[in-house]
Amino acid sequence: MSDKKHSRVGLIVALIFSAAILGFASWLFVNQRFVADQLSVWAYSAPENIQKIEERVDFTGKGRFYFYVTHPEVASADTFNQDCPRQETNSPILGCYVAGRIFIFDIKNEQLDGIKEVTAAHEMLHAVWERMSADEQARIGGLLRSEYAKLTNGKLKDRMDYYARTEPGQFENELHSIIGTEFTNISPELEDYYQQYFEDRQNVLAFHAKYDALFTSLVDQRDTLYEQLLTLGQSIETRSAAYNVAVNQLSSDIADFNNRAKNSDFSSISQFNNERAVMIARTDELSAERAAINADINRYNVLFAQYEEVAVQIETLNKSIDSINDLKPAPSL
Repeated sequence: MSDKKHSRVGLIVALIFSAAILGFASWLFVNQRFVADQLSVWAYSAPENIQKIEERVDFTGKGRFYFYVTHPEVASADTFNQDCPRQETNSPILGCYVAGRIFIFDIKNEQLDGIKEVTAAHEMLHAVWERMSADEQARIGGLLRSEYAKLTNGKLKDRMDYYARTEPGQFENELHSIIGTEFTNISPELEDYYQQYFEDRQNVLAFHAKYDALFTSLVDQRDTLYEQLLTLGQSIETRSAAYNVAVNQLSSDIADFNNRAKNSDFSSISQFNNERAVMIARTDELSAERAAINADINRYNVLFAQYEEVAVQIETLNKSIDSINDLKPAPSL
């Protein structure tokens, strides 16, 4: 082969190699976030508690990728409060996605089994949202807003109002995580979309439904007992006041009757007996009313004890999800 041919082949090879390098560089530039994410996942070794959460949620490979890319951590109260400062004093948070990391509060109350899994899935979806293109966010955001418009859920509205105060501009982002992990019977388009990240989204929904039902049941019991106490208390107060007025009136009438009897002011024995019978009947009636009021007072006390018991259960659950109430005690000398 002549030197001229060798030169031509070498030039072609060089051009191909240069084009390949240029193409790879272009791909790397366009996909630099994906490359960084892949390197991050490769560098992460999930601890046992995170592996358990991932298995119970049953992420797809894609869902696991976006979960692990955040190097998720189940954190004790002192660490969690540093990494996930709350926005409002009376609004505990269960997890956060901040600076590319997921932190999950280590809730230990066994009654709330599954709450860490739902929190993990919720925060994973924030990582997904952050990586969406503007066009994709607009498309999914439209589906989410349509879904939100169909929901008549007071608790959800309160939550979205909270996010509007504390995270302005993140309405669709929060809906993306909430609807994906807490709501059944969503549109087929959204259901298909979430299938990218969950092998079976029903797993996450079942976890949420279980502990949400516990809170809802206790709050409903508390509210029902409160209404019963309010109604019964008002009845006792009204009837007691009327009873006391009637007792005072009867005492005055009996004194007058006895005084008239002492002074022989009755025209006949028949009149005496008739008025005496009326006094006895009024006394019996008031005695029955007193017994009925006392029975209601006893019933009120029983209901109040039940109310206090339910209130303690609610307080215990609320404390178990509040990282501020789980701080380490101050060291002593």
